Amino acid sequence: MSIPGYTFGTPAVGPSPVTLADFEQMKASVLFGEEDVKHLKMSHDLVKDQVEAILDVWYGFVASQPHLLASFTGKTDGKPIADYLGGVRRRFGQWILDTARAEYDQKWLDYQHEIGLRHHRAKKNETDSARSTDIVPFRNLFALIFPVTFTLRPFLAKKGHSAEDVEKMHAAWVKSCLLQVSLWSHPYVKDGDF
Repeated sequence: MSIPGYTFGTPAVGPSPVTLADFEQMKASVLFGEEDVKHLKMSHDLVKDQVEAILDVWYGFVASQPHLLASFTGKTDGKPIADYLGGVRRRFGQWILDTARAEYDQKWLDYQHEIGLRHHRAKKNETDSARSTDIVPFRNLFALIFPVTFTLRPFLAKKGHSAEDVEKMHAAWVKSCLLQVSLWSHPYVKDGDF
């Protein structure tokens, strides 16, 4: 099934300014290794049939915080844009699966930059032709790492894995989210400072 605006691995996505060598250093900084890849992939079977339930929790949280919901509201009336929220939700669901696949190749790295651009004024609203706010404030983007990973933990524990495996999957998700949001920050950072 095709997801509108999901352009992973297509020519519509430009190259990341962050190299794979840079990304290897970032992984080392967050202690992300092959065990984390293994545990992210283990989480895939757990999250693949829970995507909508996970999104319900995440969207419920965003909706409960007016300053977060503001990034999905009309520029002139301040009201939530249902079509925009729906389009983002479908891609967000695919992001869950992509994260759990843990395939950190050039196509993945390029798409992370595209995601960053779509949160920044460089490309926000373009994918869905939305008439929304110009930018997702970086302070909100980065801070969401905690609620996203914290609320994911119960979903990782739902199918009887050991407490140790759940902990390792959760830690891998935290590390992966830190890496991804760091990559998404590139458009927000002054040239030469990333």
